[in-house]
Amino acid sequence: MKVQVGVSNRHIHLTKEDYIKLCGEKEIEVLRPINQPGMFVTKDIFTIKTEKSEIPNVRLLGPLRDYSQIEISRTDAYKLGLNPPVRTSGDLKGSEAITIVGPMGELHLNEGCIIADRHIHVTEDMKKYYHLEGKDKVNVLVGGEKGGIMFNVDLKVSDEAYFEMHIDTDDANAFMLKQGDIVEIIED
Repeated sequence: MKVQVGVSNRHIHLTKEDYIKLCGEKEIEVLRPINQPGMFVTKDIFTIKTEKSEIPNVRLLGPLRDYSQIEISRTDAYKLGLNPPVRTSGDLKGSEAITIVGPMGELHLNEGCIIADRHIHVTEDMKKYYHLEGKDKVNVLVGGEKGGIMFNVDLKVSDEAYFEMHIDTDDANAFMLKQGDIVEIIED
């Protein structure tokens, strides 16, 4: 079965408390919605930094969450001198420390920097419709000039989801994929 690709650049998720520390009491301004229901890119940009280096202009994704997290690519990790684990969003125990710089100050997270796993957003009804019941991971076939197979793509189940595979910029570049391309879920 076919699934659309969403390419995710480095970004930040924040709690309300951490947002206030970095930005003050101002309201979050939506820049544009993204495909996942209720989610959006904000106008807020931050710098992420370590002792080795920093990366400016990192966007905040909304809405605010109950944890603060930074998602980067392996390439970003090399620049920052980090070795973050590949994890699902919110699984932060033992992840890398990083500092976020905002307009009102800095926030150091002892844990919070990860490389997001490859995943497909799906509801339970979609899993049934696409005959994916009982599966937590799938493999994905990518066609084209630099095609191949992406193994161990998590099925990220939620009550509301737009059926889409999320990969980071490193995966997109390796397979020459871009936002909106179509790939195929294949049997193990």
